[in-house]
Amino acid sequence: MARRRRPHEEEHENTERWLVSYADFITLLFAFFVVMYSLSSINEGKYRVLSQSLVQAFRSASINAGGPTIVVPQAVIPTGPPVPVKRLKANNSRQNEARERSVQKMRDMASHIRRVLEPITGNDQVRVTEGAFGVSVEINASALFSPGEAVLSSDANVALRAVAAVIADSEFPIMVEGHTDSNPINTLRFPSNWELSSARASSVVRLFIESGVSPTRLTAAGYADQRPVADNDTEAGRARNRRVEIMLESRVPANEPEPTAEPELDAPEPGFIVPGAPILTP
Repeated sequence: MARRRRPHEEEHENTERWLVSYADFITLLFAFFVVMYSLSSINEGKYRVLSQSLVQAFRSASINAGGPTIVVPQAVIPTGPPVPVKRLKANNSRQNEARERSVQKMRDMASHIRRVLEPITGNDQVRVTEGAFGVSVEINASALFSPGEAVLSSDANVALRAVAAVIADSEFPIMVEGHTDSNPINTLRFPSNWELSSARASSVVRLFIESGVSPTRLTAAGYADQRPVADNDTEAGRARNRRVEIMLESRVPANEPEPTAEPELDAPEPGFIVPGAPILTP
């Protein structure tokens, strides 16, 4: 016979069971937003900060005794395969060889230009210098033109055609610059030194083109008296400033540093891991 419940005895209902479901829901919702945030931005710094924060907050922590446990793995950051150091060294070696060939070719051209310009090198009228940016050929204007004129003399034609034969087969860009002294000029053809210097540079460029130099490599510029190399207050200085400069630009790249080995990354554990996202395990 069943025991009859007394009126004062009441069954105590557990009103806190909803907290378990609520905690599970909040955990899953948090994990969902973490995954969405991780997939929305591929930023190594954000991955590391997020991973460290999650590890500190949820390491070895349980929501409840009977619920799921949150395990946060180390973030796996996707990276490309490291370039082997041997390959980088081989590339640098080839670049160094190409650089050496370019420098040697420029030196040979400078020597040839000196030889072909010997007929007009009297009285220090020609200067050939080698620098970090190529070869500079400075020719005094008196060896090329009559005073106040931009028409090349016959001797200058012969010498410059020989220079063109030396540089025609190379690939270096060529800048031809015309310069004058500070004495003003005012003629019908040349109202100022700007027109005179530009016309002299253009005359040399036209001769180079006629001699087989590619026009795409040539540039003509006139600077009048704005770039003197000597004092315009003396006759010797003014004579030095009246000149045509032929610049052969080498454009040789600078030496590159030796490559360093990149640290190898540890292989990730099997399975798909979203960087910075927690893994739910039962």
